[in-house]
Amino acid sequence: MSQKHEKKDSLGETLGQVISLLQKHQLVENLVQKQEVPKHDLVESLVRRQNQIELQNLLNSLHPADVAHILEALPLDDRLYLWDLVKVDRDGNILLEVSDAVRQTLIADMDSEELLAAAEQLDTDELADLAPDLPKDVLQELMDSLDALNRERLQSALSYPEDTVGALMDFDIVTIREDITIEVALRYLRRLDELPDHTDKIFVVDRHYKIKGVLPLSNMLVNELDNKIKNVMAADVVSFHPDDLADEAAKAFERYDLVSAPVVDEQNKLVGRLTVDEVMDYIREESDAGKFSMAGLREEEDFFSSVWASVQNRWAWLAINLVTALVASRVIGIFEHSIGQIVALAALMPIVAGIGGNSGNQTTTMIVRGLALGQISGSNMQSQVTKELGVALVNGLIWGGVLGGITYALYSDYRLSMVMTAAITLNLLLAALMGVVIPLVMNRFGKDPAVGSSVLITAMTDSGGFFIFLGLATIFLL
Repeated sequence: MSQKHEKKDSLGETLGQVISLLQKHQLVENLVQKQEVPKHDLVESLVRRQNQIELQNLLNSLHPADVAHILEALPLDDRLYLWDLVKVDRDGNILLEVSDAVRQTLIADMDSEELLAAAEQLDTDELADLAPDLPKDVLQELMDSLDALNRERLQSALSYPEDTVGALMDFDIVTIREDITIEVALRYLRRLDELPDHTDKIFVVDRHYKIKGVLPLSNMLVNELDNKIKNVMAADVVSFHPDDLADEAAKAFERYDLVSAPVVDEQNKLVGRLTVDEVMDYIREESDAGKFSMAGLREEEDFFSSVWASVQNRWAWLAINLVTALVASRVIGIFEHSIGQIVALAALMPIVAGIGGNSGNQTTTMIVRGLALGQISGSNMQSQVTKELGVALVNGLIWGGVLGGITYALYSDYRLSMVMTAAITLNLLLAALMGVVIPLVMNRFGKDPAVGSSVLITAMTDSGGFFIFLGLATIFLL
């Protein structure tokens, strides 16, 4: 079994232990409450304390990310009970690890002093991640408690949109000058308590803090100690600006296999760094958001949220789907007379609509992925449309012919068979066209092309498929 699977199994076992302890705690408390024993309150308090210590010891042995996973997997009452048992000096790190929806429930259970204590454990870049979820009075008090440099850094990080490099960068940077030797640089590094996480290179700057190059740690190990930094550093630096899109930065990290990279301003002055862990977190969040959007959910949803909260999260695209379903039903209503005369049409209609919806969603998925990877632009858009229409035509002729043959075998009507083949082909062409146009139009107007695309495609192929099939049937069969 791989290490990844072992870790997953271990975490599942730990979650099972936590649930078992919570159930045991509830059971014992219920038994104690029902029994009449001397010093009842003292006995109940001792039983509760014993269970709390057992749970605390288990939680304190876990990584903050594992504690976050367990909290997300518990109903609200159990979640808040466990949250009270977590060590105060780990609150901040756990808040960063949990999902946005669960974080809101934990913060709502904390008072101002607890929130400030949790925030004080975090670095400036981590505070920027947590700050939007904090109450305004707590955030202001936190700002006042910071020194001038960290306050300025936090305000700077909060000023950037969440999808930019500036919102992801951190300020824990190690810099050296190019005119010193490797030996001097190593002595300097040894004086530090520890290197920042994900440090694979040192940033080389001049006296004005402008980036001159980067020195990979491997270069320090394989070169002579009396070599100057400028002779062994890499001057060709992959750097970013705070206003750069995080999507583009993520692609660069993948393309160049980066672990860390400098973030510079317009004057090429070093203002921060971007690390692979922040990029990975951003990619995961965007991936999760895309999945929710494709399903018509407005945001991530707590599994144990209230019924009303879930209804609010899901209603928008359901309302749109209702409208499109009504449109499709009216299309069918136009051809009630045709359906009444040829009953077979009612049985065949869903096939035309269903295969069109599936094909359209395949096309949309490819286009959304191409947009996300930056592979689709104005110069190749026409070729993409042509290609998708070509694929739809071939698939339409093949599968339309197959379904036409099945239709003839069932109903012994060659005209109905030909109508079925033509309807499948035309609806697949419509699905391909809409599968390209809908995400491109949404992207053109600055909207996420993944949001609700499947709902719109299904609506178009349902209504279009019904209209094409019943229209052809009315023309050629009646």
